[in-house]
Amino acid sequence: MSTATQLIHSIPVDELTGAISVPIYQTSTFVQEAPGLNKGYDYARTGNPTRASLEVIIAELEHGSTGIAFASGLAAIDAVLKLLESGDEILAVDDIYGGAFRLFTQVYQKFGISVNYVDTTQAENVFNAITPKTKLIWIETPTNPTLKISDIHAIARIAKANACWLCVDNTFASPVLQQPLLLGADIVVHSATKYLGGHSDLIAGLVVTKDEALGARIKFIQNASGAILSPFDSWLVIRGIETLHLRMQKHCENALAVAKYLDTHPAVSAVFYPGLPSHHNHAIALKQSSGFGGIVSFILANDTAHAAVQFVTGTKLFKLAESLGGVKSLLCHPANMTHRSIPAEKRKAAGVADGLVRLSVGHENIADLLVDLEQALSSVSIPREQLQEASVR
Repeated sequence: MSTATQLIHSIPVDELTGAISVPIYQTSTFVQEAPGLNKGYDYARTGNPTRASLEVIIAELEHGSTGIAFASGLAAIDAVLKLLESGDEILAVDDIYGGAFRLFTQVYQKFGISVNYVDTTQAENVFNAITPKTKLIWIETPTNPTLKISDIHAIARIAKANACWLCVDNTFASPVLQQPLLLGADIVVHSATKYLGGHSDLIAGLVVTKDEALGARIKFIQNASGAILSPFDSWLVIRGIETLHLRMQKHCENALAVAKYLDTHPAVSAVFYPGLPSHHNHAIALKQSSGFGGIVSFILANDTAHAAVQFVTGTKLFKLAESLGGVKSLLCHPANMTHRSIPAEKRKAAGVADGLVRLSVGHENIADLLVDLEQALSSVSIPREQLQEASVR
């Protein structure tokens, strides 16, 4: 069965009424026939039929055993970290989402859980960095915001050989483009706020596990901690999933066109997009995913925070905002926004330059988007040496 067909028909028809749209069970509690005897639900923190439908859908799409829905992407990440104990170590990708970095370092390190950040684009770096304390390997692929690609299958083999869990943040790719569990990962997380929801109108997080017992442990944490996804927001994510395949096609198409345009522009010194043959791990991206996503990042030739701010406040169609993955194009300056919580030296070492801009390429007409980028880039001053290099090209 094709991914498009699976996406559409993973959403069930309501057995009770035949409704083709999953009903929203907006209730806090459920009437019981006798103490402890119910119809599968007793209290909505523990379980809700609308949320349960979403959890089954995402588990099917990611080819896992168990799906668990949370109130945000960070709540989903937090639940995974609660599997760990004091003295354990996380081996994490160096170019990590700022919110995850903040959670790892400012919340969990004080409980005795250490974090070692490495460049996971080379699997041997992961192998060399593992210690007897390492219990969780955490990667994003593509990463946020420099679009680094890590070899999921190779890292999964290293994790298994060292009795570690491998968790992959699959937010940027979505299940349409990449299925990490099929490549050997143990856990997948999503900020469903992004592509799964797709319309910039909800906050949600999802976890999927390969192993049923591991899923049960995270399900317990979900109930015990209480950071659940509401019935209405669960329904919004389900509705977004219905069009996910079509939306990802358009995101990929427009993003590739934007990346190619930026790659030859004299005001740009570097472009990060896995779909470009010049990308460091383009071959791995081709091997493990069926598309390259809707995010394009680039560094201005004038690699300063001032120039980046000048650019991101000069676009008209690309709106300046923190998030990504919606039908409307967005952009941000990671050093001042999404990754501000990461110390400057760590940011720059991971490739998040002061002049780096992240684009979330939406569904607008591509010609209109390129015109918008051109007019904004024309307002940014270009160093003389960069102009000389451009004339040679």
